[in-house]
Amino acid sequence: MTEPRTRAEETAPATAATGTVAETVTQAAAQAAAQAATQATSEQVAAANPLSLPNPLRDPRDRRLPRVAEPCVLVLFGVTGDLAKRKLLPAIYDLGNRGLLPPGFSLVGFARRDWAHEDFAQVTYEAVKEHARTPFREEVWKQISEGIHFCPGTFDDDGAFDVLAMMLKEIDETRGTGGNYAFYLSVPPKYFPVVIEQLKRTNLAQGPSGSWRRVVVEKPFGHDLNSARELNALTNAVFPEESVFRIDHYLGKETVQNILALRFANTLYEPIWNRRYVDHIQITMAEDIGIGGRAGYYDGIGAARDVIQNHLLQLLALVAMEDPTFFDADSLRREKEKVLSAVQLPADLAAGTARGQYTRGWQGGEPVVGYLEEDGIPADSITETYAAVRLEVANRRWAGVPFYLRTGKRLSGRMTEVAVVFQRAPHLPFSKTDTEILGQNALVIRVQPDEGITVRFGSKVPGTAMEVRDVLMDFAYGESFMESSPEAYERLLLDVLIGDPPLFPHQREVELSWMIMDPIEEFWASQGRPEGYPAGTWGPASADEMLARDGRAWRRL
Repeated sequence: MTEPRTRAEETAPATAATGTVAETVTQAAAQAAAQAATQATSEQVAAANPLSLPNPLRDPRDRRLPRVAEPCVLVLFGVTGDLAKRKLLPAIYDLGNRGLLPPGFSLVGFARRDWAHEDFAQVTYEAVKEHARTPFREEVWKQISEGIHFCPGTFDDDGAFDVLAMMLKEIDETRGTGGNYAFYLSVPPKYFPVVIEQLKRTNLAQGPSGSWRRVVVEKPFGHDLNSARELNALTNAVFPEESVFRIDHYLGKETVQNILALRFANTLYEPIWNRRYVDHIQITMAEDIGIGGRAGYYDGIGAARDVIQNHLLQLLALVAMEDPTFFDADSLRREKEKVLSAVQLPADLAAGTARGQYTRGWQGGEPVVGYLEEDGIPADSITETYAAVRLEVANRRWAGVPFYLRTGKRLSGRMTEVAVVFQRAPHLPFSKTDTEILGQNALVIRVQPDEGITVRFGSKVPGTAMEVRDVLMDFAYGESFMESSPEAYERLLLDVLIGDPPLFPHQREVELSWMIMDPIEEFWASQGRPEGYPAGTWGPASADEMLARDGRAWRRL
């Protein structure tokens, strides 16, 4: 009878049948030395080449090849805004630092400032030094700064856009960008039409054969269904749909994309990812900050339009969708659209929704003012800073499973997560006292700030008695992978320059989302002032009552 092989024998490299033990040891030593030499060589190359940083944005089809765009120009409208300084400009530098920007890449800023090219370069430099996620390297900055230009003007200034067109033509000639332009509209939505019309008037929306032109639109995509359709009609009259990139930065987050990997790359969860085993799903985006300096934007928009209509409904679609045929834009879009078209509102909107407005309270041990006391907010504003809704997805997989979505400002903590809460076991052979502190199994996907996944399940407490209580099994990105996760805008900007659209919502998704939100917004508009909740708490009492009617409660974050 043959003796079973040990694990060491099973994993050892095969040797010739006539090889001696000494030869095997010698071969193993040689292999180890070769591996060490290769590793040392790689480390030396990385030290010598500032662009050879760990690259989490490499081409997934070949982990050796980075995803680098063609030579191009990124025209950034709204370069003086907070988004540009904190996110966009640092993301451009981080892409360059990872070696992912093409040769000749150029950045053109457009704003109402009397700046020279050097002034905008200094603004970019300061934003990079303060907010970039990768180490600052002079040689990388020099390479990027050589392609930085600035065009002063207002959006209704025909002369400024004529200068912009001439500037881009000159950049094509001197930097070899070949007429490839991406126009990023980091501006309030009211300026979208005038900028797009100017791009049309100056023929910047259409390039020569072999080149491409793309436009990037920041949310919100309208403020209701009609305005979203008007905006889309205006945009598509100038740019074809495949050249329109609607930015939802949540879709660029690693943990959001990991929802798809978790579901469709594993057999562990798919059999129980349905109404037979799932009790309900909670999707939360909680913020502990107020509106800051965004009064002009936020008032009249509110929490539901600002977060639920885009971020949270996109998360719902990813959690509830069927597996796509391929991981491409069309396949993903079709499955998400099926989910959004199947979403059902509560029959009683008063019982199935909640909204609130924060009042004075305490945050982090400091007193803070209420929403109506914030600078720039009218004293009679009825804009909600907290919103919660109960939705269902009317299809075979999810029929009868409630999806609870909530978001709010000035809450007790900052957290974005998706919690899949499973049904209780149908039969427990233990006595009631054995499991009196046992909760429901749950799988929690943490989107921010501590990205990862937690599984909650019951386990016996050590000892002679049978006592079962909840324990947690945790996966954290920062501990499991050597590579740091790219910032969401870093990934999305690269996708724009490459022309890869899987992480960008299609217009049909936008319209379906507004079809869900519009009836809720219309109902709230007829209900007067939102319910108050003290800053530093978890929202209005009506949100707790909404779940209590179903015999459930919000997760403690």
